[in-house]
Amino acid sequence: MAPIHKIAVVQLHPKPLQIEQNFNKAAEYIRSAATQKAELVVLPEYHLTNWVPKKEGFLEACGEWETYLKKYQDLAKECNICIVPGTIVERHREAEKDEDKLLNVAYFIDSHGQILGRYVKKNLWGNIERDHLTSSSRDPHEVFDTPLGKVGLLVCWDIAFPEAFRELIAQGAQLIVCPTFWTLNDCSKLGLGINPTAEALFLDSILTARCFENTCAIAFANAGGPPGRGYAGISQICMPYSGAVARLGGCGEGMAVAEVDYHVLEDAEQNYQVRADLARADWHYDYRHNKDDGGEDTSQDKSKL
Repeated sequence: MAPIHKIAVVQLHPKPLQIEQNFNKAAEYIRSAATQKAELVVLPEYHLTNWVPKKEGFLEACGEWETYLKKYQDLAKECNICIVPGTIVERHREAEKDEDKLLNVAYFIDSHGQILGRYVKKNLWGNIERDHLTSSSRDPHEVFDTPLGKVGLLVCWDIAFPEAFRELIAQGAQLIVCPTFWTLNDCSKLGLGINPTAEALFLDSILTARCFENTCAIAFANAGGPPGRGYAGISQICMPYSGAVARLGGCGEGMAVAEVDYHVLEDAEQNYQVRADLARADWHYDYRHNKDDGGEDTSQDKSKL
């Protein structure tokens, strides 16, 4: 009998650099999720600091990451609930270069307060992030054994890359957890002129597609905020066949809770045979890169494709 797990995704408005205030609000939602018997609660990306890397005090705030990671470990143990505390930006001093390195990190903390998984965001959003953050680059995506089965962690713009999902699915991931800070203003001027909510359409479409094409569940927690400020919200829990089984309809703060029936994932796999194909020795997609480490073009002749 496949298990059923209850999951909560929290949509918060991260007040810029108001770390303690943001943590206290997150803790309230976590305690509420625990009272509703949720086994896992997921917070948004940048939920402690917001994304204000040029603002005075941001670096200092990122230096407190260990303090707040420990607070979430204690809270998980207190509430007997697993927590993915969105992402926490970590400040690390590189003495040999005499400079700071910032990592955008998601953790999976179990209900005993133990860290079962850690993931550094790989796909950074343009120069907005690349000018400040260090990517996990070519480090492989990892799957973690958790009380909710095999879990993979992705962050925000990672979901635009099917390769990230495929790498996790090939390792048996059943649930993909994705903390996010995705706004409507991430669209271009042309796109906004065509559809002011184009990014919401992007998110709804891609999350549903990823569930179907990977026979997995997704817990997606996005930042929210006041209307008219560009926050997209629409945090949701998605499954094959159904799409969103729980979804926050707007950009306001709130929490969505849903039961995720892993029997549905098993049935979807039996129907679509995605994982079975990925596991075949003669599987024809090797995820070739266009260039090798030396910069030489090793791609196929595109005129033949």
